[in-house]
Amino acid sequence: MNTQIDIRELNERIQRESSFVDLITLEMNKVIVGQKHMIERLLIGLLANGHILLEGVPGLAKTLAIKSLANTIDAKFNRIQFTPDLLPADLLGTMIYSQKKEEFIVKKGPLFANFILADEINRAPAKVQSALLEAMQERQVTIGEQTYKLDEPFLVMATQNPIEQEGTYPLPEAQVDRFLMKIVIQYPNKEEEKLILRQQIDENIPTTNTVLKPQDIINARKVVKEVYIDEKIENYITDFVFATRYPGEYKLEKFKTMINYGASPRATINLALTAQAFAFIKRRGYVIPEDIRAVAHDVLRHRIGLTYEAEAENITSTDIINEILNTIEVP
Repeated sequence: MNTQIDIRELNERIQRESSFVDLITLEMNKVIVGQKHMIERLLIGLLANGHILLEGVPGLAKTLAIKSLANTIDAKFNRIQFTPDLLPADLLGTMIYSQKKEEFIVKKGPLFANFILADEINRAPAKVQSALLEAMQERQVTIGEQTYKLDEPFLVMATQNPIEQEGTYPLPEAQVDRFLMKIVIQYPNKEEEKLILRQQIDENIPTTNTVLKPQDIINARKVVKEVYIDEKIENYITDFVFATRYPGEYKLEKFKTMINYGASPRATINLALTAQAFAFIKRRGYVIPEDIRAVAHDVLRHRIGLTYEAEAENITSTDIINEILNTIEVP
């Protein structure tokens, strides 16, 4: 009975605390036509304190989305265009000699911001990707002998183009695993495209207004962590992840030869975190199975390694996740 009372109280508190979600969504919808899935996932990444990998062809408002989100939160935004000649110092910063002071001083790089857009991350060589991913994981940057903490909130949204592979450096699996979610963006439908057209030829192109401060997001993250996850939901999450590792134990024998490696423990953690953030966005104080099902594709699609046999038969990680969703018993 005490638990029920606690959950009721928690539910009421989260309904109050999550009211800003509607404000951000309203502002984002002024600028971004369609792409509700992307906007929602950006908010989840922000609330779950994780980074996002976006895959989509050019021109689908990826840059505009994160720039608009940064503007609604009065946060510092930097866009870094990844190219083959980029160096780690171009991201992190470097030591420069000051003749006036007769000593080396630190010049901080563009990574010192709240929101980073790593545009076409797979166009830069491995050492640059590693420099970014270290900052993502440790939330700090070392220049010379000094280590600097990055400002909170800190969100990296990396984009990659799926249609061009020449002159790119695909991210290794271990590095892709550091992203909370991988979101695949589709083209808008015909009605949405007409709206985009009208919006862009209008004299007054809409912009977002600032509705929050960075500290509001930091406070909201603490509340998100309090969203209740029942033991049955925990079992559902672990079953889901284990089905990607040992498909034979979950009546998915056909995938034994299709999966090269399953999702890591990071996937288990991230499924729980994103489900909590999703419940928070939906103004709920507890996680339900539908929350796990809603975020499963984005959390797991980049964490399942496929064999050559799967590729030969055109089996994708999405197909495997769909099959697991249909097979594992919902609590």
